[in-house]
Amino acid sequence: MSVLIVEDEAVAARSLRKLLADLAPDLEIEASLGSVAACLDRLGRPDQPELILMDVQLVDGTCFEIFEILPLTTPVIFTTAYDEFALRAFEVFGVDYLLKPIRPEKLAMALTKWRALKQ
Repeated sequence: MSVLIVEDEAVAARSLRKLLADLAPDLEIEASLGSVAACLDRLGRPDQPELILMDVQLVDGTCFEIFEILPLTTPVIFTTAYDEFALRAFEVFGVDYLLKPIRPEKLAMALTKWRALKQ
């Protein structure tokens, strides 16, 4: 199962990658992306990840611009420092909304929720 990390801060992307590796070693983690443009390019391909961990504020805009252009059905766990976008996150395929810094137990609960929804 593949997971895409969308995070424009290198330290945060590395931290998410490590947390995922520790909590869900069965997941295949793709290279991290940090911009709306890069996400549009990646998510425009036919091979879709099974889960996306996505920051709201990216280097060239907000992640919601992606959802306005591409009709995605891939579940998303939002990972952000901004709480004001929480309601909007659940208008798309938001599984959970985690505030930074991401706590391992919160990510573990979000992954459990995602797995349960998949079944």
